Amino acid sequence: MAAVKKPLKQIKMPSRASDSAAVSGANMDKKIAVKTPPLKKWLPLASLVLLIGYFSYNALTQFEGRSLQVETKRIIMSTVQTGKFEDFIPIRASIVPAKTVYLDAIEGGRVERILVEEGALVSAGDLLVELSNTSLQLSVTQNEAMVAEQLNNMRSIELSLEQNRLNHKRNLVELNYQIKKLTRQAERQKLLVERGTIANTNYQDTQDELEYLVNRKEVTLESQSTDAKMQQQQLSFLKTSGDQLKKNLQISRNNLDAMNVRAPLDGKLSGFDVEQGQSISPGGRLGQIDNPDDYKLSSSIDEFYISRTNIGQNASFEKNGIVYQAQISKIYPQVKNGQFEVDLKFVDEQPSLMRRGQTVQAKLTLGDANETLIIPNGAFFQDTGGNWIFVVTADGKQAVKRNIKLGRRNNLSIEVIEGLEIGEKVIISPYSSYQNIELIKLTNS
Repeated sequence: MAAVKKPLKQIKMPSRASDSAAVSGANMDKKIAVKTPPLKKWLPLASLVLLIGYFSYNALTQFEGRSLQVETKRIIMSTVQTGKFEDFIPIRASIVPAKTVYLDAIEGGRVERILVEEGALVSAGDLLVELSNTSLQLSVTQNEAMVAEQLNNMRSIELSLEQNRLNHKRNLVELNYQIKKLTRQAERQKLLVERGTIANTNYQDTQDELEYLVNRKEVTLESQSTDAKMQQQQLSFLKTSGDQLKKNLQISRNNLDAMNVRAPLDGKLSGFDVEQGQSISPGGRLGQIDNPDDYKLSSSIDEFYISRTNIGQNASFEKNGIVYQAQISKIYPQVKNGQFEVDLKFVDEQPSLMRRGQTVQAKLTLGDANETLIIPNGAFFQDTGGNWIFVVTADGKQAVKRNIKLGRRNNLSIEVIEGLEIGEKVIISPYSSYQNIELIKLTNS
């Protein structure tokens, strides 16, 4: 028998809106809205947050790397406050004589005799030491001979010039006599010629001779005038040369006399270290004489203050319970080893029982005192130059590096110009270990 085929069973699928639409055809032209997934919506914001977090992490990591943990007991802190700033600097001054005269050997020589000792009180004109110099003595003798020879030459020339002057004068007298004589003779011959007594040629010969004498007189007068001028110039030159030789001779004699060294003023002899037979070079220093009753102060100051140091500024120091005042009287602008020197003279009175070389600790006032914001002068200034400082936070757990601007300073305090506020605490101890640190974490253990 033939197999009977059974009809396939129709499976009913769930209906979908799209199918319904496709069947019905009613929504064929309607735009279907596509919804954005939630992840894509928050992706830009999440990226921004991650970026900020990345840079914040790097910054915090870098900052943490430049921080240091320090115990509080190892540092010194101070509070920023207002106060009176006294513009002064401490100086160390030496007591030196106000007037010192040095004894130098002008020509040098050999020490023949010593008449005083080091530290002796001498009076002006006292003989201190005798020197000898053979070369100088020979030079003086030669100069004396040269002066004598020059003076003799000048006398000889003066005599020759005087003789020349007298010869001119004698010639003029003779010419005047001859002219006068021939003039009378010519007058007589003229009358005789008019009478026919003598020939005219005799009269003409007399006239020619008279004219010759007159011309000769004019030449003689001119020669006399020229010789007088030349004589005057030559005599003046000889006189100048003679005077110069006399001056040179006097200088040589003075130098020879200076071989006997004498005290130029009253005072105390110091630095006098010579021995008999010792050779002193020209310009060599034998010692010095100080005024024992008048002193001044000499001090070296850091070149940082050279622009603020002026003549007339006051300084003070205490000795035996008495405060003495001094003023800057001279400033030496030459800077040596980072310092320059000043001289200070005492005002009113000077301390008693002072000696040369004694030192005092003085206070030099650079300006008037005024109210300002100040911090103590600590060791931090040498490490930072006053350009920055560590400021303690309000909770006292950290200290943050901050740029500041400082002004005047003395050995006690420093003037604050900007960067700090009153009441803030700062670290003023040394910063030698904090040069590359931005944050200090303060601990109590």
